[in-house]
Amino acid sequence: MVRTRVIPLAEQLLDTLGEQGYRSTSPRKAVTQAIAAKQGHFTAEQLRQQLPGVGRATIYRSLKLLVDSGALCRVLLEDGNLHYQLSHQGHHHHLLCVECGSSQDLLGCDIEDLLRQVSAAHRFQLSGHWLEVYGRCYDCLPKAATG
Repeated sequence: MVRTRVIPLAEQLLDTLGEQGYRSTSPRKAVTQAIAAKQGHFTAEQLRQQLPGVGRATIYRSLKLLVDSGALCRVLLEDGNLHYQLSHQGHHHHLLCVECGSSQDLLGCDIEDLLRQVSAAHRFQLSGHWLEVYGRCYDCLPKAATG
């Protein structure tokens, strides 16, 4: 049953790369199929371990291209580890639980005006931003209070 979900998503990811002019090679197909099968966020190293026959450069290049296209987004965990996950919306941020590792998309960006003001005050030209918010999800709050 999971297979029917994975294949179309993998094809969508390949189509995204194809629209940017990148060919659909066997290693790239393997990368997109592995990404499509992931639940939640994952690391490049996890893909490398899962796909020993695919070169490191191919994995990292594919991840970068998919992030640049908006199909994937980067997630920086509190411990400094960089993860990736499917991106279902445009520009957004993440709410990351420090207990269970869950991630929720924080849609909308009300911080943009504040960043423009701060940048202007410091004579700094803003070109973008990336925000991760760390805390505990609703399910982990009781655990934190009792632990």
